[in-house]
Amino acid sequence: MSIERPLQAQPAVAGGAPASVPPVETPLEALSSICTILAAGLFVMGFIFQNFEIPSASMEKTLLIGDHVVVDRATLAPPTKWAPLVHYRPVQRGDVIVFMKPNPETPDLILVKRAIGVAGDHIHLRHGIVYLNGVAQTEPYAAMPRDDGSVYDAYTPYRDDFPSVTPGPDEQLTELWREELPTHIQGVDLVVPPGMVWAMGDNRTESLDSRYWGFVPVENIMGRPMFVYWSFETPAEEENKTSVGERISFMFHIVTHVFSDTRWKRTFHVIR
Repeated sequence: MSIERPLQAQPAVAGGAPASVPPVETPLEALSSICTILAAGLFVMGFIFQNFEIPSASMEKTLLIGDHVVVDRATLAPPTKWAPLVHYRPVQRGDVIVFMKPNPETPDLILVKRAIGVAGDHIHLRHGIVYLNGVAQTEPYAAMPRDDGSVYDAYTPYRDDFPSVTPGPDEQLTELWREELPTHIQGVDLVVPPGMVWAMGDNRTESLDSRYWGFVPVENIMGRPMFVYWSFETPAEEENKTSVGERISFMFHIVTHVFSDTRWKRTFHVIR
């Protein structure tokens, strides 16, 4: 914004040359500059990058509870003509993705999982091992079922031999997915339909993922986490504490333990 000012006489200096007087920014110009910076920042944070906190252990060891991540919201977004220089690409197998959960029972719930299969892929699990188009996948980041005394880690037929084992009434499937699941099974495989992605948590024994609520529509995908910018040791049960008092108490805990409980080694940890 340009504001006209009245011309001012400039004092003469030795030799008759006028002295250079730096322009004075008016309050309106200063406000305009601040608004421009804020608008640019909001655009970047809203449409290009955004930060999220990891609340659960479903992606351990890739992502830990208390990791704060920067999410790239541009790369996996639909291409737009107004930003031709931005790099766009479709979701690929192995991408870690952030998305809106495809479940009307829990609207506006944002999750982070790994894309295991894309449209046309045939998927099944055998004792926790993923078979993609008939080939067993090597996934060093994935936690397999194991006999370690934990109820969660022990072998579970439906979860670990999916989809050959019919889900029992106690399985935590959504009603919509329970009805839809049989229509996507061909032989021993589940087939990913067009426009969909099959997503699972890396911590396979503690992840409620596509096995329980179905495919992720491509349009639900918000982006991919790039790196951890801050990680703070957070109890698993903190996710379920929602009262104002509990929130304030944990904020006070963060302030008083920010140095001792920060996982410094995870700062700027790149997510793969």
